[in-house]
Amino acid sequence: MNSMRLPTSAKANQIAAPIVVLLIILGIWQAVVVLAGIPELILPSPWSIIRAASKIMPELLAATLRTTAAAMLGLVASCILGIATAFLFSSSAILRRALYPYAVLLQTVPIIAIAPIVIVSFGRGFASISLIACVISLFPIITNATTGLLQTDRNLIELFQLHRASWLQTLLKLRLPASLPYVMTGIRIAGGAAIVGAIVGEFFVGSGQPGLGALIQRKTASLNLPELYATVAASTILGTAVFMGISLAGEAVLQRWFGMSLEGVRNK
Repeated sequence: MNSMRLPTSAKANQIAAPIVVLLIILGIWQAVVVLAGIPELILPSPWSIIRAASKIMPELLAATLRTTAAAMLGLVASCILGIATAFLFSSSAILRRALYPYAVLLQTVPIIAIAPIVIVSFGRGFASISLIACVISLFPIITNATTGLLQTDRNLIELFQLHRASWLQTLLKLRLPASLPYVMTGIRIAGGAAIVGAIVGEFFVGSGQPGLGALIQRKTASLNLPELYATVAASTILGTAVFMGISLAGEAVLQRWFGMSLEGVRNK
């Protein structure tokens, strides 16, 4: 019974501890603003930010949905391209040495340099924002998936070769399942990067478009700090939600996959 309760208690503590810290920070923030008499134009209080968020909630939700859609489309595209590229890199050392430095360029080129080029080339629309999110989130998937595919046990590879398994069979039945933890880590990192890419893309698309980036631009121009803080908070919550969602989905996939593998071994 105790062994069953400990994981639940540990998970509860993991969730409760950050929430307690956040409440303490917000309480101190509220007290400082009220006691020091700081005007909203300089630093709005948490309570004024909450009121502003409730006031613009329909606009905030619409912008959040738009940004989420662009980021998720970019993330899906980066997963497909990244895993396909990792297959090539893991299959050929020559290709890996020749092309991997160009993959690194995706990480080293600043996002503010990529976004204007994409928008000028492909126009000010949803597709351009998704493409920026894809480019920004691609590198973590390539590196993690490639690492995972290259970490496959040599003994198992030789066993597959001994049984004359084809390259495709070895890839799908051995290399890919063994690399799942690495791939999930890459997708988790890429999820946050996709949100950032979508918001930055919306900055360059312009304030006339829907999305959190455009909404931040409009609130900055109007000097409405409570609403600006509320929009930034929505962006933060979105990034956190995506990270947690991908983490939970990844854990479920890994538990199901490795649970099925162990069950198959036991049945044999």
